[in-house]
Amino acid sequence: MSPVLAGVLQLLALIVALGLAYRPLGDYMARVYSSDKHLRVEKWIYKGIGANPNTEMRWMAYLRGVLAFSAVSVLFLYLLQRLQGSLPGSLGFSAIDPDQAFNTAASFVSNTNWQSYYGEQAMGHVVQTAGLAVQNFVSAAVGIAVAVALVRGFARSRTGELGNFWSDLVRGVVRILIPISVIGAIVLVACGAIQNFSGIHSVGQFMGGSQQWNGGAVASQEAIKELGTNGGGYFNANSAHPFENPNGFTNLFEIFLILVIPFALTRTFGRMVGSLRQGYAILATMVTIWIGFTALMMWTEFHHGAPAFDIAGGAMEGKENRFGVGGSSIFAVATTLTSTGAVDSFHSSFTGFGGGITMLGMQLGEIAPGGTGSGLYGMLIMAIIAVFIAGLMVGRTPEYLGKKIGTREIKFAACYILITPALVLVFTAVAMALPTPPNSMLNSGAHGFSEILYAYTSGANNNGSAFAGLSADTQWFNTTIGLAMLLGRFLPMVFVLALAGSLAEQKPVPATAGTLRTEKPLFTGLLVGTILIITGLTYFPALALGPLAEGLAS
Repeated sequence: MSPVLAGVLQLLALIVALGLAYRPLGDYMARVYSSDKHLRVEKWIYKGIGANPNTEMRWMAYLRGVLAFSAVSVLFLYLLQRLQGSLPGSLGFSAIDPDQAFNTAASFVSNTNWQSYYGEQAMGHVVQTAGLAVQNFVSAAVGIAVAVALVRGFARSRTGELGNFWSDLVRGVVRILIPISVIGAIVLVACGAIQNFSGIHSVGQFMGGSQQWNGGAVASQEAIKELGTNGGGYFNANSAHPFENPNGFTNLFEIFLILVIPFALTRTFGRMVGSLRQGYAILATMVTIWIGFTALMMWTEFHHGAPAFDIAGGAMEGKENRFGVGGSSIFAVATTLTSTGAVDSFHSSFTGFGGGITMLGMQLGEIAPGGTGSGLYGMLIMAIIAVFIAGLMVGRTPEYLGKKIGTREIKFAACYILITPALVLVFTAVAMALPTPPNSMLNSGAHGFSEILYAYTSGANNNGSAFAGLSADTQWFNTTIGLAMLLGRFLPMVFVLALAGSLAEQKPVPATAGTLRTEKPLFTGLLVGTILIITGLTYFPALALGPLAEGLAS
């Protein structure tokens, strides 16, 4: 079988699996967030944290819950790393340095999982399981909760109430993330991923000396790392490591875990607003971009532009033989079009245009299908922008799902889409202008610039993947990327929840002959065009200096 055909068949198998899971998972999540009943274990949790799950919150109260919980999480994870040398199960590792501890705490709490450390050489079992793995669950649940709050803003009227953050958080963890992660971990263990709490041990001879590995609860963390679109690996090689991702089947299964919740949330959205066709329109937009990017990536990486490519069957540099070009390309697109950041190959070794595709995928705003929750609310913000543009074209006040998009709403949406590009471009410009940060670049020229642009794009968009050429474990990068991750995560949430509150207060507007039909293919095309044009206008100059220049020169 040719490598191209193998890649196409993997993509088709993935589409079928996602299609089979779409309806049951989407409907189930809608029931979870619409139910007024609480499980017994959930009641214990509410009692332990002193929360009343039946109290409805307006957007300011909901936001305070998000920020308070996240601030406590950052502090807890920071202290856990700083105290690692005194904790049991530390495997002899010392405390993490302050700047790196801050970076890692900000990274995992913001659902970014950027790693400026070698996991197997820095983190013991307690930090990995009680710290990082726990944040993989709760940070993903926070994203889903904010998305559900925005959906309620569309679904409700004449009230500013958006639900209860603590209830949404706990239900997301207990009813959705934990059950699926348990199943996912069992599948990974059955296929060869490790799951233990062993210490450091030698595994034979390597280059004249013994090679040492430490074990860990890898399969369970791998499952939630992908399912929650987190991305932080137990080992430095991330999902390219055979302990995390043993073979071609597990590679495809992990891609499925990355995509299944973000895609299924579009059906949850349709159920909760009372129109499945609206959910299908959002789904169609996500799928169009995802398949387009995947096809372009596979063409770029399979393109035979040199004798070495002809011999290898594609651009195999930086890719695992057990996954091939096809599996690596599908994984790279899935992980950068979501906020996952896990890698099964090194994006720095992709072709110039291939590396640019991964970067552009993040710069779209992680919305196709995006992260758990963040993809849905990001796409809904873009839908509001598209409706507004359509309204300008026909001279009519824009409406979406029966809600008028007025001055207040469009200001919230505009602030949302401007925050992340501002963070990326400002931090990149400052880093390139100062004398010290460029010293961390492994390469010079366009590729070196791409390394820094990619790092801040990954951090501010809460992706977490790296271009694999930047030495980011410095005080400058640990601090600035940490700030970019926190600001890129929580500032947009402020405007999402403010928008949700504004929409929930409105009286529904009846549809008329002049109302834009947002469930039609025409709107899907308008939405895709809006996303690509806004992103292109924002990032094109920076991309022209980096991956485009490199691709044209190669």
